[in-house]
Amino acid sequence: MNKRDPKLTVLLFNECINHRDIEGLVDLMTDDHSLICNGHIDTKDKNSSKEAWSSFFSMFPDYLNQFSRIESKDDIVTISGKSTCSNEERLNTDALWSARVQNDKVSEWQVYEDSPENRSKLQIQ
Repeated sequence: MNKRDPKLTVLLFNECINHRDIEGLVDLMTDDHSLICNGHIDTKDKNSSKEAWSSFFSMFPDYLNQFSRIESKDDIVTISGKSTCSNEERLNTDALWSARVQNDKVSEWQVYEDSPENRSKLQIQ
């Protein structure tokens, strides 16, 4: 059960991404945290997620997520916005995210291409 609004947990998680705060990210992950990018499961636990984020930040040191809309229903948070990165054109794009929050920690973080199909799937207008 969450003690705080799941949207707040997701905003804190994203602040850690934007500041490349690995320890902050790990503190906000469940032990079985999953990272899923465009339908591919990249990690299935906290340790592999930490390694994945560390590697990502090394490759893309100025990557940022900028959220324009965030909503939640129960423990699922959906987000629309864009990502930016100076050294990787494919990361300069509109994007969608979803997160599952359990006990004030992120158990699943998914990144999606911003497409009509994914907007429909996530029920984002």
